[in-house]
Amino acid sequence: MHALLFVTAHRTIVKLHFCLSLKCVLELEAREPLHTFIYVDEAGFNLAKGRRRGRNRIGQRATTEVPGQRGGNIAMCAAISDNGILTHIPLPCPYNTQHLLTFLDTLYRDLVPENERGGGQLSKYVVIWDNVRFHHSHLVREWFAAHERMLVEYLPPYSPFLNPIEEFFSAWR
Repeated sequence: MHALLFVTAHRTIVKLHFCLSLKCVLELEAREPLHTFIYVDEAGFNLAKGRRRGRNRIGQRATTEVPGQRGGNIAMCAAISDNGILTHIPLPCPYNTQHLLTFLDTLYRDLVPENERGGGQLSKYVVIWDNVRFHHSHLVREWFAAHERMLVEYLPPYSPFLNPIEEFFSAWR
């Protein structure tokens, strides 16, 4: 009984998040006629190439010897749009606010030509990303305020299924 209530409540929350996101997108469509959606996310990767699963005859355990060293970890921040991959920057350490600002500067340079910077009537770029704490930092908000052609929208909590870049990262792994 409790499991059924939990599943029903979870489905209701997922539908609510989807409706809120759809409402946000529709309001943006009405407010900004010329815009491009850019989906941004960070993901971690382990560089180990060892197998984690195996097969053997029925009744016998699959075993193999593997080196004691695991692969290193990298963090990747990437941006995609309807046109494909826009920018990706790998780092040997986790992303933080400063790394994110560097990524946003690179993305801005790649998207907006030098002669079009500061144009108010030109098309806008809408960065859509999740609710990671450092996405809401004061420095990030200042960055978006200083770059008027870049807008930001946050996905609802616990809704990675609304961000297409999650599928991109799962295929990349």
